[in-house]
Amino acid sequence: MPKTLQELRRLVADLPAADTEYAERARARDAELTKPAGSLGRLEDIAVWLASWQRRQPPRADRVGVLVFAGNHGVAARGVSAFPAAVTAQMVANFRAGGAAINQLCAAVGATLAVHDLALDTPTADFTRAPAMSEDEFLDAARRGMAAVDGDIDLLCVGEMGIGNTTVAAALCCALYGGSPADWVGPGTGVDGAGIGRKAGVLAEAMRTHGRALDDPLEVARRLGGRELAAILGAVIAARRARLPVLLDGYVACAAVAPLPALNPGALDHCLAAHVSAEPAHRRLLDRLGKAPLFDLGLRLGEGSGAALAIGVVKAAVAIHAGMATFAEAAVSGREA
Repeated sequence: MPKTLQELRRLVADLPAADTEYAERARARDAELTKPAGSLGRLEDIAVWLASWQRRQPPRADRVGVLVFAGNHGVAARGVSAFPAAVTAQMVANFRAGGAAINQLCAAVGATLAVHDLALDTPTADFTRAPAMSEDEFLDAARRGMAAVDGDIDLLCVGEMGIGNTTVAAALCCALYGGSPADWVGPGTGVDGAGIGRKAGVLAEAMRTHGRALDDPLEVARRLGGRELAAILGAVIAARRARLPVLLDGYVACAAVAPLPALNPGALDHCLAAHVSAEPAHRRLLDRLGKAPLFDLGLRLGEGSGAALAIGVVKAAVAIHAGMATFAEAAVSGREA
């Protein structure tokens, strides 16, 4: 587990790659299945992607884990959310009682859910005035995310809960990719036009406060992020080191890991974007990350809901790849040369 930002930086610089041999095996089987080549579109790509990271042919999606991390943010006091910060802890209790959307989605697709709250009684600092977290706080959250990953599952989904964290996500994106604060803010939990304007103003203040320190992607994550975002970053690193495929949820989850490809361009190759959310800047962020979403259903809930919904798509891809007959097995004439 990294004890310093420099150790974390070295960890991200030295990540395992996908296994091309298993990818080729999966492609070879796909070419023999009773269908025209490419007729199942991205479902075919998903099966190859899974095989290459799991180093298994055929791949599996029997054991799926969903991790939801929760944190509170000092910047929430600036009126950037339609809900009070107390809702974070209340929703964590709802998750644990089985009453949230994510509980129903996990039950529907046969996934296990683990919820990790991170110092909810101690919000991060207001990042317009000071770094959101000290180095120790940031690393502690990242380590907690790393420790939460079960390396024995077939697929991991990551999500979050934290009032004010779409503002945090927007700040990360603005610092990493530039542009106007207005390019990255949106309604989040449902704020009106005035609320969106406040969010943009908060981002502008934060950029001035932290200045050149934001040239470092990990400093961006520490100064402008939150504990739940740092935990997602840590979980995605741990998953990569375990060669565990990951489904990313919406705007906040994707922003949480956006510092990683700035340190290592291939750092998110083991991740798929489950969906593009209704938060306007999410599509812009996915374009920057080079991630095409699996679907667009207008979701903007967070809590891992889009990633959990995408589990069904992955399971379908695996079932088709593993269960379909080949042309030879089905005595169906293949494509003529």
